[in-house]
Amino acid sequence: MFDIEKILNILPHRYPFLLVDKVIEIQKGKSIIALKNVTYNEPFFQGHFPNLKVMPGVLVIEAIAQAGGILLYYSIPEPENKLVFLSKIDKAKFRKPIVPGDQIRIEVDMLKLKNRICQIRGKAKVEGEVAAEGEILAAVLDVEDLNE
Repeated sequence: MFDIEKILNILPHRYPFLLVDKVIEIQKGKSIIALKNVTYNEPFFQGHFPNLKVMPGVLVIEAIAQAGGILLYYSIPEPENKLVFLSKIDKAKFRKPIVPGDQIRIEVDMLKLKNRICQIRGKAKVEGEVAAEGEILAAVLDVEDLNE
């Protein structure tokens, strides 16, 4: 289990785009469980249905991707020299709106990690119910290759 300070040392994202608050369980190369506390003052609520506060589905998928990024960090050699880029989203389903006051439990399983490709399956749950789910494909690139 680790907190936001450790997450900030792993993910390149920062406020307002950091969407993981805490990791409560991680199994290298297998799975991660993380939390996101959704508050009324999230900046996206100003423009996304201002009269009916609903977290955008694309940000829920991004939270799943970020949790997957943390899992990947702990599953590859020399993670500090890598950057992960979203390549594909598959089988995304949105089943229940996420609103201020909800705590999202993000459950991610690693399906495949081969060469420079990682595939994960994730679920975002609120009070035990699946609010969103999907599969994500990501490319793992060397930082030095990006600077050329």
